[in-house]
Amino acid sequence: MPHSTIPSDEIYGPGTYIDKTFLPAPQDARRIFEYIADRTPGFTTDASLRDTVTFSGSPHPVIPGPTKAPLIAAALHAMCGVVAHEIIQDRDGTPASSQTVSINTDHAAIWLGSIFAASLKRKGEEGKDMSALVRTREIASLYPTNSEGEFMATPMRQRTTALYKTATPGVWYQLHGSLDAPPVLRALGCDPEYPAKSSEEAYEYIARRVEQWSADELEMLNVKNGFCGSICFTPRGWNETLMGRRLAEHPLVGYTLQKHAVPTPAVPWVQGARKDRRPLAGIKVVELVRIIAGPVIGSTLAAFGADVIRVNCSRLVDLNILQLTLNAGKRTIDLDLTVESDRATLRSLISDADVFVQGFRPNAIARKGFGVNDLLEIAGARGKGIVYVEENCYGPDGPYHERPGWQQIGDAASGSSYVMGRSLGFTDGTSVLPPLPISDMSTGLVGALGTLLALRDRARHGGSYRVTSSLVKADVIALEPEIGLYSPEVVKESNEIFKWGHIGPEQFVTEILLVVMDGWKRVFPQYFAGGEESLLTSFESGEGPWVDLSILKPVVKLGDEKVTPRWLTPSVPNCFHDKGIHWA
Repeated sequence: MPHSTIPSDEIYGPGTYIDKTFLPAPQDARRIFEYIADRTPGFTTDASLRDTVTFSGSPHPVIPGPTKAPLIAAALHAMCGVVAHEIIQDRDGTPASSQTVSINTDHAAIWLGSIFAASLKRKGEEGKDMSALVRTREIASLYPTNSEGEFMATPMRQRTTALYKTATPGVWYQLHGSLDAPPVLRALGCDPEYPAKSSEEAYEYIARRVEQWSADELEMLNVKNGFCGSICFTPRGWNETLMGRRLAEHPLVGYTLQKHAVPTPAVPWVQGARKDRRPLAGIKVVELVRIIAGPVIGSTLAAFGADVIRVNCSRLVDLNILQLTLNAGKRTIDLDLTVESDRATLRSLISDADVFVQGFRPNAIARKGFGVNDLLEIAGARGKGIVYVEENCYGPDGPYHERPGWQQIGDAASGSSYVMGRSLGFTDGTSVLPPLPISDMSTGLVGALGTLLALRDRARHGGSYRVTSSLVKADVIALEPEIGLYSPEVVKESNEIFKWGHIGPEQFVTEILLVVMDGWKRVFPQYFAGGEESLLTSFESGEGPWVDLSILKPVVKLGDEKVTPRWLTPSVPNCFHDKGIHWA
């Protein structure tokens, strides 16, 4: 019987759809894989290649709420595996149809929370689990320098990024401090130095002031000041906006040949005596990124074999905890693009790069000389195409294209936060973040998949390519009627299995992630232990400050262990290596 959904406006809100019948997760992941694959331009239509994919895992949902984000992630990982086998076939002659791609849907779910699926120990100390390090606030002590600065130093700063009720009946708003909360608070009429003794007191103080503004007034306030923020739309409400309609015109995985660029020949895959047989061995990637989505692109490509150099600026705030997992397999350097000599260093790295990943607003990066047309010019002059990868909030064009955005903004705009609130029993518009950094992680995975497709096509046909991935788009797909939401009965069953703790509108991403990790470790202890079922990979030592670092393995498992994605080196902190770094 084919899968079908029915409208669930009375359950999860306007524009939502629930499954008519429940499908076990591996079976549903297979269906979603085919759905996304059919709608991804350039992905293989060869049934024999798609049939190399198998899914396994628990039958029930393994995250709070009704969305199938883990199954979407599993499908995208599977698509990466299929393209990897096409690349190996082109490079080595090994028929892709004779290979296998194995995906564990539980693994794909935990991957969405992989920033907490880690543990480490420092020299002379006992090992510590990431959740414990977060709860004891020891994270900053693990780094040579504290990259977070003061952005979360007080309860007021912590609760600037949260969901708040507005004066508009039934409408909530996602505020965001964007790593610099005081200007946002002052614009709202709040005192950034208000001496709140707890996060609860800070939330209540800010809430009293936010509730005096209508949703539209808050939106205009943020646009006027260049702040982040979004109305918490219902799924239908978002789809009916001009930006929603424009974004709907684009596929989830977008990569396009840049036909206006100087033509460049096909770039053959590296052959010969290379010991590393992973699909992207020999590919050089420069990533200019921060926080989660952009680094996920690079870490995924590094697992598939690429040589990735991550560029950060040490004077810009970033989150400490992310570096432990999202810098795996990379080298990192410190460049300040306001300094000409550092821009020259970046241009030198790009001159021989195959891929450039950037997570800044398009015009902002173009003003520094690193927009898509700038790099197409470099590619044309050198006679070798480049893959230019952009991740942003709202997509490749449209009226919000230039607006800043973070994961929480995508969650609010798409309707995901509204749906999560309804799933938790709220009927007054109260909105709550989805349980994981889903849009961030999925956006990074979409960017990596687009890059694999573009590199495959560059090797076959030549040319340069642009890859785009969007936070809102990564959320919207989970709300499409063809994907479907779990019924309240199925969600309740998951709640009974995992005994999820409190999740509410006041919480930050990491606070909710702790709740989810606690549930996983109760139900899936084998995944986090050292036995055969462990999903962790360990590095006993490395050139960075951490020893015995254990992080989540890549989700994709290929039939041949020699080509299966893995990281050869552990994570290092941002800005760790010397500026004189060179390609391997």
